[in-house]
Formats: sequence, C-alpha cells, structure tokens
Amino acid sequence: MGSDRKLPVVLVGGLHSEARTEVVEGLLRGLPHSVALHHDLTAAGDRAVHRSVRNASEVLSRGDASLVNDCACCALREDLMPELERLATDGVTRTAIVELWDSVEPKPMAEVVAAHGEGLMEVTSVITAVDPALVLPYLVNGDDLAEAGLPAAAEDQRTVGDTWARQLEYASVIALTEDEAADEEDLALIGQMHPTARRTAAGSEELLELALAGFDVEAAGAGQHPACALLPQEAEEAGVSTLVWRKHRPFHPERLYDALEDLSCAAARSRGRFWLADRPDTLLSWDAAGGALCVEDVGPWLASLPDAAWEMVPPFRRAAAALDWHPDHGDRCQHLVFISPSLDRQGLTALLDSCLLTDAEFRAGPDSWKRLPAAFDSLLDPVH
Repeated sequence: MGSDRKLPVVLVGGLHSEARTEVVEGLLRGLPHSVALHHDLTAAGDRAVHRSVRNASEVLSRGDASLVNDCACCALREDLMPELERLATDGVTRTAIVELWDSVEPKPMAEVVAAHGEGLMEVTSVITAVDPALVLPYLVNGDDLAEAGLPAAAEDQRTVGDTWARQLEYASVIALTEDEAADEEDLALIGQMHPTARRTAAGSEELLELALAGFDVEAAGAGQHPACALLPQEAEEAGVSTLVWRKHRPFHPERLYDALEDLSCAAARSRGRFWLADRPDTLLSWDAAGGALCVEDVGPWLASLPDAAWEMVPPFRRAAAALDWHPDHGDRCQHLVFISPSLDRQGLTALLDSCLLTDAEFRAGPDSWKRLPAAFDSLLDPVH
C-alpha cells in the first residue's frame, strides 16, 4: 500500500451474531486483500480476550489481550490500534474489517480509530448487521447484558434493548440478511428508528461500495449527542408509528417522575432531550428501550451559559441550538421521539402534556419552579 493512502477501516457490529458473520464473510470475499480483525469477549470472565485475524480463506493469526481495569471492552481498545497499525503498514492489506463482538457499540470504536489513526487509517463505514425478524424481540428485551451473558465490563449496566438500539442508530449502513419470518412491520421499524441510514442486502455489490464510501466520525457523534441528536421525524407505515413530541414549557418534576414507568413502556424505543422546571439549567437526556429508561444530566443548556462560554461550544451544538431557539427559554425544550408498532399516539400525547407545568404553575415563574418537589434527585444525584 502506498504511503499516501490510508487504510480503510470498516466497522461491522450488531447483536445479531449470525447476521454479522454473514456480512463479514461477504466483505472478505468481495474486497480484495481484505482482512477481518475480531476480539472475542466471551471468555472475559476468565480474564481473557481472544483476538483473531483472518482473510476469506484462513485464519492468519491469533492472540490474547489482557484485561484493562476488569474491562474487556477496554482491552479491545488497547489491542485494536496496534493491530490496525500493523495491517496499515504490512504492504499487503487493502481493507481492514473490524468485526465487533456482540455487545460492543461502534461509536467508541470509531472514535478511537479516528483519534489514534495517526494518518495511517480512516473509518470508511460503520455497518450494523441485522436479521430483520429479530428487530422487535431484541429491541423490547429489557434484560441486563450480564443476564444475557454479554457484558463488556464487570460493571456493565446496559440492557439488550438499549444496546441494540444504539448499535443500529449510529451506523451509516444497515446490512439486512434474508429471513422468511421478517415482514413489512420489521422493515418499517428499522426505517423509522434510523431513516437516514443506507439499507442494503448482506452480500450485495452495493454493500461493497458502501463499505468504502466514507464516514464522518465527528458528525456521527454529533448526531447522537442528546443536545443536537438527529432524531427521527413523524412517520406511519405498516402499523409502526413515530410520534415526535415537542414543547417549550418545562416539566413538573413530580408528575413526570410518577409517569416514567408508563412512558418508558409506551413504545419499543424512545429517545430525546428534556428539561425540568426545578433544574432549568440542566439538559437531560432520555434513552429508553425494552421498558428500561436511562435519564442523564448531559450538561447545561446553552441559554444558561455566559456569552463568553459560547466560543468553547462546538459549532454543531450552536447550530442545533439556533434552530430551536425560543425567545423566552432559549434552547431549552422538550423533544422526545417514541417509535413502536401499535403506538397509542393520543394516549401518549395526553400523558406527556399532563406532565408539563399548568398555566398557573407556569405563570408563577422560575423562582417558584425551583421550589417544586425535587423528584429526580434519586436518579440524577445518587448517593455513593
């Protein structure tokens, strides 16, 4: 490989392991001089992460990576870059395919390659391999990864559903395997969860082209950040609905907290950003799948920052805030998206609306709002 050419790195992930294998095998057959690098975290409980490098016909090498801080995923990151650097300079390899283990999410891996590639390599695609018939069963699975035998670290608290959702939503390409059990509802659910991804068949010529098409790691990360996430728009197809709920008035913390269980179970997938009346400066993220909800403090709203601090905010964040700017509340807003088959749009909208401040509460003003019951303290300020 010439010194002026970066090694294309294709990330292939997803919890559907058989689909992932099919995609990787197709890429190896279709991309000349390509190799697949895979770290198997199955034996991480025994403090072993097994690495293999193979081409379309044989395994080229095997090795082990040591656990880092009891974290198999950390071991993967530590071992991945030296292996990719070796492939980038071996004079033979034309494409490196990184087959991510089941519960490994592609975003941190893509960012590691982008940050430490040192001009030798570049991520050209992030592919999530999907068996369409398994979309809904995985999405509504609220089991912890540990219960499913799929943790990537000793303290891994992710669930099957939310992990699979993020794997799908970050990808630039969704590679679909054939499954006679799949129907239009399954395809509609995939399309509504990630409408901007390119969808193609595993093993297709198009997939080979998309694998080398290019991938903007910074833009992909911005698209997933709660402050400026590129959330899906309203949709209705094959019995699957996407409800986009947007308001500027703040939530009453106690009423919203009391409704969390019903809201988190109202849809197979929901995500977005919101604000509470008693925490007007705090941007909160909403991430739910399989009935399991994660609410996190992801920093301040830009409206709460002094003007001088805006220069330190990434341009994509400032642009997103400007698009949604309100004369009274700035970029503070409720922007939640709910996606599911058989979605009760009317009931869900009514429940969300009931959690907002009433007219009287709103007129009482910010000083009054801060004295409302701090119902979210247990979630956002846990005692260690």
